[in-house]
Amino acid sequence: MSELDPDSPDRPPPRQAVLDKLPPAQGASAAINPAGDGAGRVAQVFGWLHHFVTALELAPAVAVHSMDRSGTIRFWNHASEELYGIAATDAVGRAFRDMVLHLDRQSEFEDVIATIWRTGQAPQAGDWLVQSTAGRRHWVYSCHYPVMHDDLMHEVFCMEIDITVRKEAESSLAQAAQVFQNARDAIIMMDAQYRVLAVNSAFTSITGHAPEQIIGFPFASLGWGVDDGFYERIWAELEGTDHWEGELASARSNGERYPVRVTLTAIRDAHGDVSSYMAMLSDISERKRIEEQVRHQAEHDALTGLPNRILFLDRLHQALATWRRQGNRCAVMFLDLDKFKAINDTHGHQAGDVVLREVAARVCACVRQVDTISRLGGDEFVVLLSDIKGADQAAHVAVALPEAVARPIDVGGKEVTLSASVGIALCPDDGADVETLLHHADVAMYHAKQNGRGTFRFFSPAMNAHVIARVELENRLRQALDSKEFLLQYQPEIEVATGRVTSVEALLRWRHPQRGLLLPHDFLPVAEDSGLIVPIGEWVLRAACRRARAWRHAGAAVTVAVNLSDVQLAHDGLLPAIDAALENAGLPPEALELEIAEDALIRGEPAFGATALALRARGVQLSVDRFGTGLSSLEALRRFPLAKLKIDRSYVGDVGHDPVHAAMVPAIIAVARSLQLRVVGEGVETAEQLDFLRRHGCDDYQGFYASAASTWPNLTPYRTW
Repeated sequence: MSELDPDSPDRPPPRQAVLDKLPPAQGASAAINPAGDGAGRVAQVFGWLHHFVTALELAPAVAVHSMDRSGTIRFWNHASEELYGIAATDAVGRAFRDMVLHLDRQSEFEDVIATIWRTGQAPQAGDWLVQSTAGRRHWVYSCHYPVMHDDLMHEVFCMEIDITVRKEAESSLAQAAQVFQNARDAIIMMDAQYRVLAVNSAFTSITGHAPEQIIGFPFASLGWGVDDGFYERIWAELEGTDHWEGELASARSNGERYPVRVTLTAIRDAHGDVSSYMAMLSDISERKRIEEQVRHQAEHDALTGLPNRILFLDRLHQALATWRRQGNRCAVMFLDLDKFKAINDTHGHQAGDVVLREVAARVCACVRQVDTISRLGGDEFVVLLSDIKGADQAAHVAVALPEAVARPIDVGGKEVTLSASVGIALCPDDGADVETLLHHADVAMYHAKQNGRGTFRFFSPAMNAHVIARVELENRLRQALDSKEFLLQYQPEIEVATGRVTSVEALLRWRHPQRGLLLPHDFLPVAEDSGLIVPIGEWVLRAACRRARAWRHAGAAVTVAVNLSDVQLAHDGLLPAIDAALENAGLPPEALELEIAEDALIRGEPAFGATALALRARGVQLSVDRFGTGLSSLEALRRFPLAKLKIDRSYVGDVGHDPVHAAMVPAIIAVARSLQLRVVGEGVETAEQLDFLRRHGCDDYQGFYASAASTWPNLTPYRTW
C-alpha cells in the first residue's frame, strides 16, 4: 500500500485518502487462490483490507490511527477526532507527539514505539494518561501493531479505547478503600441480614477483635450493653429512615467497657432495595472523660473536691422530689468552723487550705456514700442526709462531725485545733422546699455558735431538746458498762402441770446515777440504734451464764434464758461471744436458752439461719418470744431449729374478756404442737388465766402470778444478782 503525499495539492480528504487509493474489492464471495497469479492474490488482499478500513472508519468507540517511522500520522478515524478533539484534516501529516502527549510517561511511550520499529513485534497493550493539544486529558487503553509488507515494516497501527470513566471509578474505589482502611473510626460492612462482611483496621484497634472473630457473625454479637428489644427498635428505624445513630456501651476483647458512638446507614441498590448496611463506631472515651472533667470542674469545689453549691442544690431538689413521691425524709446540716480566721491570720492562707482539705476528708468519713457534702465557700460546709429514719439518725452524724473536726490537724509540723458548730433542719418538719431548709439549718447553726460553739442544734426547739436528751443518754450508756451500772433480774418459767421451775429469764436493768432504776424500754432503743447493744448483750450473756452455773452448783438445775435483739443477730461476733460466755462460766450449752422476738427473727432471716443451726448443733436452745406480735408464717418458723414458743402477754391477759384473743391462744398452742415446740404463756397474773392455759394444754407459764407462786428456793418475783 503506497503512502499518500500530504503536500500534494490534489490530495483528497484524509478520511478517504486510504480508501480511495485501494483497488476495488473483488466481493465477499471471492476466494484467494493461492495457485493464481500474484496480481490476483494482491487484489484479493486489498479487497479485504478495503472492507477492514471501512469498518475502522465507522467504528464509534475505537479510535484508530497509524503513523510512519517518523511518527507522522497517516490515518486518523472519526473516533480519534472525538477522542482527542483534533480533526482528521489537521491530524494527518503531523507528528503524533506534536498533538498528543503521554505526560510524565512520554519517554516511555516513545521507547515502546521505537521497540516496535526495531523488533517488528506488537507490545503488550497498556493504559496511558494522555493530553491533546486541544486540551483534552484522557485515560486510553492502547494496542499497537506493526504493519508489514514484503517483510518490511511500513507503519504502526494503533487502536485506542477511552477508559477514563473506568479509571475514575478505579480511582474512586481505591480512594474509598484507602479511606476504609485508614479511617480513624471503625467501619463495619454488613449484608442485608446484618451479618458482618468486612471491617477495617480501626475496628481491631478500637475493639481488640481480629476480623476473623466477627466476619460472618451478626452485628449484635459484639456484645453491646443494651436491653431486650433494642435491636428490633434500631432495625425498625433503619427501615423507615435508612439511618440510626446513638451512644452505646461496648466491650473490648479484654472485657474493658467503653462508650462508643454508633452510626448505622442502610445502602440501597438501583432498585431501591437494601443491599447492605454500614456501621461506623467512634470510641468516645476521651470525649466522655473530658466532658466528665469539665462537668466535675463546674460542679465541684476546686480546693476540696467536694460538690459545690450548684451540685448540692441539684441533689437537694432530688431528695425533696423523692420525699414527695415515697415519703423518704432528709436533713440539711450547716457546718461552720469556729474561729477559722485566726488560723489564716496566724499560719497563712496555705495552712488554711490544708485545714479545709483535712476537714472535708473528715466530714466525708462521718457520712454515708448516699449523702452529699458541699463546701459553700470559706469555712462553711453543708451536708445533705438522704433517706433517713428521723432526727436520731441526723443527731448521730451531728455528734460525730464536731468530734471529727476537733481532732488536731498537722500543718507543716505544727498541730492546729479548731471546733465546728452544726445546725440541722429536718424535712418535712422544718421545711419542705430548698430555700426554707437551707435558711432554717443556717439559723440553727448560729444558735449552736451562740450556745458555746463546738456543738449542734436543731431548728425545732422541741426536737432539739429530745435529741439532746437522747444523745446524753447514749453518752451515759457508753459509761454504764465501765461503771458497772447494769444488773440482771430473773423471772421464773413454771411448768403448768407440776408447778416446777423449769427455767429463768434474765431481765436487764440499768441503775442510772440520777434517774434511778431504768427498765429496758427506757434505754434499749438507744442502745440498739447506737450499736451499744452488742457489748451490753455480751455482758448479759456472761453474767447470766455465771449465775446459772452458781445455781447448778447449789442444786437448782435450771436453764437461763437471755433475750437477743435483731442487731445482735446480725453481728458477726455473736457465736464467739456465746462460746466465750459458756466456756468462762463452765456452763453446758443445753443450760442456755436464747429468746428472739418474733419480728426480730423474721427480720434476721436468712442471715441468722446459719447461726441458728450452729447454735442448735452446740446444744443451745432457741425460743421465739412475743409470738403473735409479728407476721411470721408456719413455714418461716419451720425453717429455724426452735425449741419453745412463747405466747405474747397481750393475748394471755385478755383471755377472760376478749373472745378473739381467747380463741387465738388455743390456735397458737395448736401451731406450736404442729411444730413440736414447747409452749409458754407470758404475762400470767391471775389464777383464771393460768386455768385457761391449763385447759388448753399450755406447757409452761410466766408472769407475776408465776413469780408469786414459785416455791423454788431463794427466787423472789424479780430476784436481782
